[in-house]
Amino acid sequence: MTLDLAALTAIDTHAHIEADAHGCFSLDDELMQASAKYFSADADRTPTMDRVAEYYRSRNMAAVVFTVDAHTATGHKALSSAEIVEQAAQYSDVLIPFASVDPHDDAAVTSLRDLVAAGARGLKLHPSLQGFMPNQQQFYPLYEAAADLGIPVVFHTGQTGIGAGLPGGRGIKLRYSDPMLLDDVAADHPGLTIIMAHPSVPWQDAAISIATHKANVFIDLSGWSPKYFPPQLVRAANGLLKHKVMFGSDYPVLTPDRWLADFGKLEIKDEVRPLILKSNAIRALGLATS
Repeated sequence: MTLDLAALTAIDTHAHIEADAHGCFSLDDELMQASAKYFSADADRTPTMDRVAEYYRSRNMAAVVFTVDAHTATGHKALSSAEIVEQAAQYSDVLIPFASVDPHDDAAVTSLRDLVAAGARGLKLHPSLQGFMPNQQQFYPLYEAAADLGIPVVFHTGQTGIGAGLPGGRGIKLRYSDPMLLDDVAADHPGLTIIMAHPSVPWQDAAISIATHKANVFIDLSGWSPKYFPPQLVRAANGLLKHKVMFGSDYPVLTPDRWLADFGKLEIKDEVRPLILKSNAIRALGLATS
């Protein structure tokens, strides 16, 4: 099975695998419950790979799927990206697997290369959850490897629902996800495709500036219902960034059904809608040449 790009109605560039076949979860109970409360998520908070594939196939969509390996910062064992890549191969008509590695691991670069060799199509990083400043030189070899492998890197930016409402946010620092830190990364690695995940509240203007200035930077619109998008983001999506912004939901905490229903009410130009829903992702993810 392969992706039939022409037949797809949309490509969701941001979907999480939250549970594996062994009954393990991506976060500990406290963080899982905090994020579910923050997003008012439904009961299906931890769908396994087969349910995720069924969900997207029934909607004639494809989805980029990943977990986040933050075991150093959280002390919680990560789901296996190797298993995610292997299992996603069974649903290659709808699922596009990304790897996640803990940037603090000495073997992070080797792990990334192994995961890409096994079929991973990109890398997912979450600076706040993983507890690292993305523009520090010690992490540059990871970006150099991604550029060499020709894969995009998705960085969480802005507010996060993980830890929201807990004392001290469970120690999770929002400033690590300031998109301005990624301006350094984009400037220093011009051959690396960077996807800034989410409307970058409270740094939305910075994210728009970076995506406008750097040809290698894109934005996915996940994690927020479109009805809450900052007005300057909507203006940019209709104009300067019409080829740089992409549909992403943040499934399962925010479903594509909810996102698309609210997107349909947003004042987006008719000619821009298909770019956001599919065409921009094909280009940013390198799907047309795969």
